[in-house]
Amino acid sequence: MPSLIIQIDSSTLASLRRIAPGGKEQQALFIRQAVKDAIRKREYDQIRQAYLLTPDSANDADNWSNAEEWNYSIR
Repeated sequence: MPSLIIQIDSSTLASLRRIAPGGKEQQALFIRQAVKDAIRKREYDQIRQAYLLTPDSANDADNWSNAEEWNYSIR
């Protein structure tokens, strides 16, 4: 896995150590997840903005009034 070196201020590091105690590996895991969450949130925000700028018209929307019944059973 590629590495990324970042610098953070002392108060942020202290907060990180309080939130993700357990050593460098736990802190690294916490940071990786936080970065993934931030990327996902940004992507969702961009998709949401695109839909707000160009919403579906009534003609483009799916018509579910005559959809077949869906039967689901676990075997």
